[in-house]
Amino acid sequence: MGKSRATKAIGIDIGGTGIKGALVDLRTGELLSKRRKVPTPVGGDPREVIDATMEIVRKIWDKDLDGDTDVPVGISVPAIVKHGVTRSAANISPRWIDFAARAAFSEAVGREVALANDADAAGIAEVRFGVAHGRLDSVIMTTLGTGIGTAMFYGGHLFPNSELGHISIGDHSDYEKFASSKVRERDELSFSEWGSRLTPYYRQLEALFSPDVFIVSGGISKQADEFLHYIDVETPIVVAEFMNNAGIVGSACLAAEHWV
Repeated sequence: MGKSRATKAIGIDIGGTGIKGALVDLRTGELLSKRRKVPTPVGGDPREVIDATMEIVRKIWDKDLDGDTDVPVGISVPAIVKHGVTRSAANISPRWIDFAARAAFSEAVGREVALANDADAAGIAEVRFGVAHGRLDSVIMTTLGTGIGTAMFYGGHLFPNSELGHISIGDHSDYEKFASSKVRERDELSFSEWGSRLTPYYRQLEALFSPDVFIVSGGISKQADEFLHYIDVETPIVVAEFMNNAGIVGSACLAAEHWV
């Protein structure tokens, strides 16, 4: 599969609580349609998630493309993805483990799709068009949502499937279960209290990888002014340009590259 000359693609971002998608301009990273969203089916079963994803794809075909289905489609999922197979299941059904997800999505769409880890897709958007564009140093993208996703880049190149939200820190063997944005809401934490949970996490990443910059993404990034200053690390932290649309844009970029 080679790179396409397509100028637009559909990007779909599947999360633990919601599935969202849009038509994306591949020259600028801008959304060419409204962002469409449906809830992630309770339990996150693969077949139900695929059906919900197709609701969005069909709406984009019908309402934004006048019925044209000849457009690349890229999909990101909260799982490790290797050779089109999901190897883990973060905040979704364990049935995703060792599931031939790309083949299943491709069958539903009617042509081959691109499939990637959700945080990796978000990071790609920022490297291609956003705050990390043109950077050749070490970048770690963190997505704060249902869990904590990560994407690692050096010299503009992705090291895929890093999944650093699951590292062990202190008494917490899976740190995203202690410090994600969803946990902040569940535990009714103030932003300062949440910052005290996030600081050890970012310090651990700092100690392990010495990044030149952290990027924070996810829906909560829209409130970055209220919590970033509570994260006490030496490495600069910046907010993703695409915020909660980063996964959509990155998935669309990958779709074009995988288009036949």
